[in-house]
Order: sequence, then structure tokens, then C-alpha cells
Amino acid sequence: MASSKVTVRDNGPLLIEGEFDVCDARGQAYGMGGRQKIALCRCGHSANKPFCDGSHKTNDFQDLQQARDLPPA
Repeated sequence: MASSKVTVRDNGPLLIEGEFDVCDARGQAYGMGGRQKIALCRCGHSANKPFCDGSHKTNDFQDLQQARDLPPA
């Protein structure tokens, strides 16, 4: 199994590191150009969705996160 890590950045994007695929709603993979680290937009303002372009900084996006246990599925 491929190893990957997702980090929820305070006031910023989701950072994904490792081996992963990013696919659209039809299951088609984005060409990642060999990248093993990307940032996905959480603020909704990126002009390059689903990828982060730094717009959270100029749009004052704020969302602090702390890890927690989810309830059973």
C-alpha cells in the first residue's frame, strides 16, 4: 500500500505528501508531473482549484484545527 500523509494547515490548505493520486469526479487522474507533495485548497478562493494558489492569505481564511477522534462509522 502506498504511504501518504495529509496535514490540515491552520488557516491554510491541506498538504498531501507521499504517493497518491488526485482524481476528478469522473475518476480521471490529474497529471501530477512527478510531484510527491501538493496543497489542496480549503478556502474556496483558489483560481487553480482543487489546488491551492495562496488565495487564503489575501482572503483572510481562518480555520484552526486540532486532531480528534471521529465517532464510529
